[in-house]
Amino acid sequence: MTTVRRGTKVPARWRLFVCGLALLASGVAAASASGWTPHLFSSALTPDPDAVLPAPTRASYREIGTTKMLGIDAPLRTRLTARIPAELGDVLAFYRTELGKLGWKEQHDGAVIASDHVRLTYTTALGPAALALDRKGASTSVNLVQRNKEAATMAHVMPRPGRAALMFTNLGDKEAVVTLDNHIVMLPARAGKERPEAPLFNMPPGKYAYALKIDGGADRDTTIELAAGDAWEVTVGPEGDLWSPLQLY
Repeated sequence: MTTVRRGTKVPARWRLFVCGLALLASGVAAASASGWTPHLFSSALTPDPDAVLPAPTRASYREIGTTKMLGIDAPLRTRLTARIPAELGDVLAFYRTELGKLGWKEQHDGAVIASDHVRLTYTTALGPAALALDRKGASTSVNLVQRNKEAATMAHVMPRPGRAALMFTNLGDKEAVVTLDNHIVMLPARAGKERPEAPLFNMPPGKYAYALKIDGGADRDTTIELAAGDAWEVTVGPEGDLWSPLQLY
């Protein structure tokens, strides 16, 4: 700490520093009196013009993921995940403003707005969309998803109304046998590598158990939960390994 005493000759660089502090203090005082807040202390969220889906420039983490199918240029599904160092209410206000500018229509049925989480659905020109916000510590997490109905239809994975689509693909060189809800699905080697050859099922919403069997390998079983309007892919990898399900739409 440096103490400046009255009557002491102060070096020029310290005089500039002290004057700078005085100017800053007077600026904050004037701003407080006039009701204007400097940008340094502003909680306003500014949209990033380069973001694929609306996102504020202020973020501690941000990622965009897309799901594409062979031969289809447009993504079937685009997902933004982010952590924003701001209050949930400020993030919600930001998204309501920015999504409204895009023409997204907020749906009131099933909407959830609580102090620590928000769940909203939208209709858009491309297809349905959903926004999930969760307050975690000093940040608000964002999960924003938009689906492309036309792209899913062109890729032959669009689920029937009230159903969920489930596709099976085998990238391995051996035949695979999948048991799904007591039904046996035979997957020849390389089945589904060139879509739309992959077997596709339209299932009622719910949780399903499925198991995989390949000659020379151990049986593997797991479960998947399907919601109406979703499309998922279950893939047997080139080495006969069962990949985690991928949401296509």
